Amino acid sequence: MDCLIRTATNADAPAISRLIIGTLRGSNAQNYSSEIIAQVEQSFSPQAIVLLLTQRQVLVATLESDIVATASLDQDIIRSVFVEPAHQGKGIGRQLMTSIQSIAIAAGLDQLRVPSSITAEGFYASLGFTKNRDALHGSERTIIMSKPLVR
Repeated sequence: MDCLIRTATNADAPAISRLIIGTLRGSNAQNYSSEIIAQVEQSFSPQAIVLLLTQRQVLVATLESDIVATASLDQDIIRSVFVEPAHQGKGIGRQLMTSIQSIAIAAGLDQLRVPSSITAEGFYASLGFTKNRDALHGSERTIIMSKPLVR
């Protein structure tokens, strides 16, 4: 499925917030408790998204002008990759990750790292990321993965 991938703007913050919270509730809830989901949601209010736009390179994927996915790059760390549940498995996440990887290569990075949710570990593995270790943030488990970049 072809989508338009572009840099996010402040005007996108409410839609990005809705997308992330909806995906947390729709996809990540199968692997995390409602308490952990509620805690993570607090980091993705529209105001928090506006702040993130000043700290990271944030991309969105759109279909017919609707934001259906997002991902960001924070130095060599990929963060906040979310695809609407209705659009998962259609290649949109892969397209976003290709764009993130291109940005990283252009910036001269040698590797990418990602703190993966349990839910997304298989997705990142399919893109060539390997597991380095598990990390606990309170009771939230993430999988630290990395991938060398080839120029």
